[in-house]
Amino acid sequence: MEPLLVGVDVGGTTVKLAFVSDGGEILHKWSIATDKSNSGKNIITDIASSILNRLDQYKQDISSIKGVGVGAPAFLDMETGFVHEAVNLGWKNINLKKELEHKLNLPVVIDNDANTAALGEMWKGAGVQSQNLLCITIGTGIGGGIIINGEIVHGINGMAGEIGHFTVLPENGALCNCGKKGCLETISSATGMVRLAREEIAHHPDSLLATQYNKTNLLSAKMIIEAARKNDDFALEIVDKASFYLGLAIANIAITINPEKIVIGGGVSKAGSLLLKKVSKYFKQFALPRVYEGAHLALATLGNDAGVIGAAWLAKNKL
Repeated sequence: MEPLLVGVDVGGTTVKLAFVSDGGEILHKWSIATDKSNSGKNIITDIASSILNRLDQYKQDISSIKGVGVGAPAFLDMETGFVHEAVNLGWKNINLKKELEHKLNLPVVIDNDANTAALGEMWKGAGVQSQNLLCITIGTGIGGGIIINGEIVHGINGMAGEIGHFTVLPENGALCNCGKKGCLETISSATGMVRLAREEIAHHPDSLLATQYNKTNLLSAKMIIEAARKNDDFALEIVDKASFYLGLAIANIAITINPEKIVIGGGVSKAGSLLLKKVSKYFKQFALPRVYEGAHLALATLGNDAGVIGAAWLAKNKL
């Protein structure tokens, strides 16, 4: 029997897990709640227990597992498995690799969640057969994974690809969670788009977005995108601004790494062709012509499975 791979994608609200074949097919997937109480100390135990319970449930022996790959929203060292900080989880200075290996008695490899999403798209998604790839995940924040010659670029201390923290507004930018001002994340992420809408909504009282907001007192990126699809001028203005800065950032990265594929994923990518057309327009405007011509811009195809598939790729290739 071929060895099984375990892919784990740790998120702020749920941990997604999957048994994956050596060829990258998901055989079984499930999720558990992320227990952030007590500085996230229960998360590792919960992951280990869940994997062991599922193996038992499916009458699989632990010896059938080649290894476990984990993607986490953290500043970490892939080589040692040490997590310096994972703000959304409450983790600080823990050795995720060692602790999980101890609980499972299996080899474990870890990486940043944006990197595992990029690896997933390279292996089985929109980036298939691309060895030079930029993957951008746009949700609450903006994450990035850079793949050169089939390998993730980590940099000297694991910080390569933190695209959300490109400074795109050097003056009068909004404060970012990282402590800097004017980061790409403050404009082009889901929270950034909502912030833009809140700041300007009073000046657009007749817009569809303002009408919906006045009814529900709610504002989300999904509402903005849906209103833009209905040709609401105010919503289109917000999507255009988010796309402008995203296109600018992508152009600057692409000029540096000259990728063949640029894959956009995450919740905001559900805007689909509306977002892709606008981002592509600004990417073309800011990139060198040959860089633009060499790169194919595409939407991610794996959705929520990208992280577990990429984590499984790590288990297959790095253990």
